[in-house]
Amino acid sequence: MTQTSRPFLPFVKPEIDEETIQGVVDVLRSGWITTGPQNQQFEAELSAYCGGRPVRAFNSGTCTMEIGLRIAGVGAGDEVITTPMTWVSTANVILEVGATPVFVDIDPATRNMDLDLLERAITSKTKAIMPVYLGGLPVDMDRLYEIARARKLRVIEDAAQAFGSSWNGKRIGAFGDLVSFSFHANKNITSIEGGALVMNNEDEAELARKYRLQGITRTGFDGMDCDVLGGKYNLTDVAARVGLGSLRKTDSITAHRRELARRYFDAFEGGAAEKLGMGLPPKNFTDHNWHMFQIALPLERLKLSRAEFMGQLKERNIGSGVHYPALHLFTLYRERGFKEGMFPHSERFGASNVTLPLFTGMSSDDVEYVVKSIDEICEQFGTQG
Repeated sequence: MTQTSRPFLPFVKPEIDEETIQGVVDVLRSGWITTGPQNQQFEAELSAYCGGRPVRAFNSGTCTMEIGLRIAGVGAGDEVITTPMTWVSTANVILEVGATPVFVDIDPATRNMDLDLLERAITSKTKAIMPVYLGGLPVDMDRLYEIARARKLRVIEDAAQAFGSSWNGKRIGAFGDLVSFSFHANKNITSIEGGALVMNNEDEAELARKYRLQGITRTGFDGMDCDVLGGKYNLTDVAARVGLGSLRKTDSITAHRRELARRYFDAFEGGAAEKLGMGLPPKNFTDHNWHMFQIALPLERLKLSRAEFMGQLKERNIGSGVHYPALHLFTLYRERGFKEGMFPHSERFGASNVTLPLFTGMSSDDVEYVVKSIDEICEQFGTQG
């Protein structure tokens, strides 16, 4: 068994500075710990970051997608086109509103939705498109919205991983239709749990506010009405204060993660993993926020499974993850008629991807150690076939 004296390196670790911790203490002492002034400030600063567009904060990046679908009028009898290479919540919320998810395969080069296949999948029942920006890399936004406009379709962007990403110099969230962000603990910008929905106008923002808390509207001291079926999705002020601390460091966090990604590419160059055919992510340091650095194992040239490969990393005190299995192969979706072979690129990547450590607390030496370890594993377990 491999021995190492290095401390364990997780694949992700949130950055919460002392100022933010003290800010949370102040919130706790204030007596107002649920949705209140910190939430309002968080929304205001998110809106400013997104070019002044209306933003509402929520307790997850899952409910933001569901509420986006509801605002877009998606319901029973409608189809929503998305990708099977995503966290299962993307498709689950489509089912939740009574609509039908229609999957299209990924482009193996970008690992995002293949826009050629998207165009072919549109039918008279298609109501919306839900693109996913895997690892934080956007799709071709110009072409996406050209397709949507031509077919009069709404777009609910699953930008859960893309806060800090951009397209042709424009921030994701500062343009487009409905944009859903996640601030889960493993995201670049975090509120521990949480999310935000960016909308087009104040009417949509007001509807989102109603959906967020039981459909209630209050007037005066004692006026109350409920005119839509809402849920319980509000973000606490404790979480919002964490989010504010993280949000204010977006540019430096993004720059640091891009630099770590550059170091990964440099470290892999010419090594045993590269020679074995290790799949590296698309090299983009302009639009990509580098939420994740995902490799695709050349399993046909390795004498061990993905789980065993990850076990070898763990023996070297390196954490890793899988993001994601192809979701159409989960039981819930197999029961709806999906099966192996339908989306081969998603299935291949879903079976071979491994997420490597990438967070702002890492050093260049950490990156070098991860890649050196992978090269050692490839030398030990690789084949020449």
